Parts: sequence; C-alpha cells; structure tokens
Amino acid sequence: MPMKQQVLESRWVEPAVDAERIEPTLQAIDGGKDHFVVRDGVRFAGTHLILDLWGGHRLDDQDLIEKALRRIVKAAKATLLHIHLHRFTPNGGISGVAVLAESHISVHTWPECGYAAFDVFMCGDAVPHVAMAELRRAFKPERLEVVEHRRGIVECGPEPELSVV
Repeated sequence: MPMKQQVLESRWVEPAVDAERIEPTLQAIDGGKDHFVVRDGVRFAGTHLILDLWGGHRLDDQDLIEKALRRIVKAAKATLLHIHLHRFTPNGGISGVAVLAESHISVHTWPECGYAAFDVFMCGDAVPHVAMAELRRAFKPERLEVVEHRRGIVECGPEPELSVV
C-alpha cells in the first residue's frame, strides 16, 4: 500500500526591527548586564511559563498566531528577533517560535482537538505573564492552565570578594 505523502508548509516572518542593528544597541544600553531576574530575594535566569490552552478557536490560523505572538512580545516589553511558523497537514496544526533577545515563545497547536501548547520564557525586565491575557483575547479558550518555573536559580547575595594571590 503506497504511503500518503504529507505536504509541509513553512514560513519565515521577518522581525519588526533589524536584529543586527539593534543588538549592538542592546549591549551598549545594558552595559554587559547578565539579564538575571531577582524576585522575592531569589535570583534566577528567567521565568518560564508553560501554558495549556483548551477549547481554543482559530488554532489553524497562522496569521492570527503571528499577530498574537507579536502582541505578547510588545506587551511584555521584549525584543523580537525572528518568528518562524510551520503549518502541518492534513489537520492544519501550527508549530513555531518567536526568538527574543530575552529568550523565546514557542507554540504547537492541534486544532482538531481545540488544544494549543505555548511556552513563554523571558529573562531580564521582560514581563512574560502578559501572555495569558493576549492568548485569551486571541483564541478565546474555554480553559487556560499555567505553570510557572523559575529557570536557573542561583544564590542571591553579595558578590564574592576576589583575592589576589
């Protein structure tokens, strides 16, 4: 029996700004800052939100997904470097990533099940929690489950003194 051929479509979306022009500017502004976050006395690399969206609408709409990613980036005060989205057939599921100067947002949708998985990982001064409102607005899910993970926890305290030997 011959195998059914699957058609794959992939799309590269250019960022709103030229990453090569903005990167030196970011380095000059932050002065070599490590972009770690300090919250409640804990120092960590960044906040990783794992979002499960159930009963969502238009999860096969690639343009809507791109717009939602861009709105999350803007609302989070993050810096978009690239967006890449890929449509799968026959179900129309979409997978993709928004690469940020502050980390990333990834998406995987199963429109036939009304389900989408989003990961939002951001460091520095970016505000990843705004993703929840933007996803509700875009996809109108019946349920949105969120798990927060603090990545790369390190001890927060004074920098160790260096001794010259």
